[in-house]
Amino acid sequence: QVQLMESGGGLVQTGGSLRLSCAAAGSNFRINTMGWYRQAPGKQREFLGTVTASGRTNYADSVKGRFTISRDNAKNTVYLQMNSLQPEDTAVYYCHAIESRSWGQGTQVTVSS
Repeated sequence: QVQLMESGGGLVQTGGSLRLSCAAAGSNFRINTMGWYRQAPGKQREFLGTVTASGRTNYADSVKGRFTISRDNAKNTVYLQMNSLQPEDTAVYYCHAIESRSWGQGTQVTVSS
């Protein structure tokens, strides 16, 4: 089992950047593909991208070129770098350990216009 905790959310202006972190506790972090998702009010949870244990990434078309996922296995942490943020990026952002089926509690990102 992997326990996850996101951090780094907050309020940012349109065009700004944020980097979210997801710290993992548990011995299985390194074997997990890690994903990032978000959920805006009144909408379904949306897939953003994944990073495999070896560092291979995959992104949703909606964020490709603006968002970057990376991981530091030595720190048991996965990151989501978000650039050129827009008001429609406002949501609660979650990380997900796919093989362990674990979710974090989420962190709020609000982009002001």
